[in-house]
Amino acid sequence: MAAVPSREVARRVFANEFNDAGYTFKESDDERAPVYLLLPTGERANRIFLVGTLTETEDVGEDSEYWQGRVVDPNGDTFFMYAGQYQPDAASMLRELEPPAYVSVVGKPRTYETDDGEVNVSVRPESITTVDEATRDRWVVETAERTIERIQNYQGADEEEGAAVDEYVQMAREEYDLPVENYRRTAIEALESLEESDEQAEASP
Repeated sequence: MAAVPSREVARRVFANEFNDAGYTFKESDDERAPVYLLLPTGERANRIFLVGTLTETEDVGEDSEYWQGRVVDPNGDTFFMYAGQYQPDAASMLRELEPPAYVSVVGKPRTYETDDGEVNVSVRPESITTVDEATRDRWVVETAERTIERIQNYQGADEEEGAAVDEYVQMAREEYDLPVENYRRTAIEALESLEESDEQAEASP
């Protein structure tokens, strides 16, 4: 019996970094080899895990249903996701959900080149689940931690002379001309937004 390939770990990433990514690659010539999106902080992602506020849904299909959903993270940045006939569960969730709602989404990154050569990134959802605010807050904390770990790994190679540079960090340096400190700011701002909402909740009668 052939071994079933294990599912890829779903990476936690804020929309700011996700939308800055645009380079995809495979690690083998096999037609069915997974396609990875290279995150600017030097991590490959075949699947991502996000939690945020679903602010809008729209059927943008022409001949058949093709749903677009916008999910906003605590920094106000947007993940775009699209689900059609090949993602029936996700499409029916987008059809039935009434924004605004907190949702948890696991899906695959997809890239699309526009006519003017820009690369847009979106999510093809495998699952969409409604969640509560506490689940969203936990995701923010854990995503901030993962983001900062990736940045430390990215920058650590500079500080240790002769240290072997992680191959995905090396790839990110070659493919993106983006200061990774931007993503540290994103992570810190997301954590600060949670503190502010806690303070407001405490202050309200």
